[in-house]
Amino acid sequence: MSPNMLELRNISKGYAPGKRLLDHLTYTLKAGEYVAVMGESGVGKSTLLNLIAGLDTPDSGEVLINGTAISSMSDDAATQLRRELFGFIFQAFHILPHLTLHQNVALPLLLNGQSLQRVEEMLDQVGLQGRGRDFPHQLSGGELQRVAIARALIHRPKLILADEPTGNLDPDTAQEILELIRTEIKSNGASAIIVTHSHMAAATADRILNLSKDGLHPMST
Repeated sequence: MSPNMLELRNISKGYAPGKRLLDHLTYTLKAGEYVAVMGESGVGKSTLLNLIAGLDTPDSGEVLINGTAISSMSDDAATQLRRELFGFIFQAFHILPHLTLHQNVALPLLLNGQSLQRVEEMLDQVGLQGRGRDFPHQLSGGELQRVAIARALIHRPKLILADEPTGNLDPDTAQEILELIRTEIKSNGASAIIVTHSHMAAATADRILNLSKDGLHPMST
């Protein structure tokens, strides 16, 4: 296995003529690294995560996971890679409304053929103990965010991608969730990229990077 969990090689992405968000971006995330990405609104932070996840495709360049380019994989192989290796925390949550909280959190385990034993424990850890039979419409935005975090971590993924994971949480809950995310990352030897505007969230990472038109660089203090 490659010591580099993720490699971005000359990634470019634009959405309109003359409007390029990412321009020949190159970056390497080693196995076990946890980095936070900050930057101004509209600079392409969420786009970067979508490209890494394979939910969007770059105009040019390659995304490699464990040394293999996603573009070289079949659709089935890329889907299996995302299902087994990745944990996603989206800004929009993407909680399935017709499933209970227990069923939503259990979904990655079911797809991977894993035991469901950990589901209630994970709901407890995000402060939703006893709520497994509830449906998403019964939850606040902050509670939905916690369900999304539990679902992203439940199968012990090796690459966690988090887009503003504390955006809907009060400061105390945010601190608890950030500690949980870091604990899961470190105990499972995972790599992670967290995109955030929160300095408190960024401070939990091993390194803080700034995304700008000049690329990804260490945050100046």
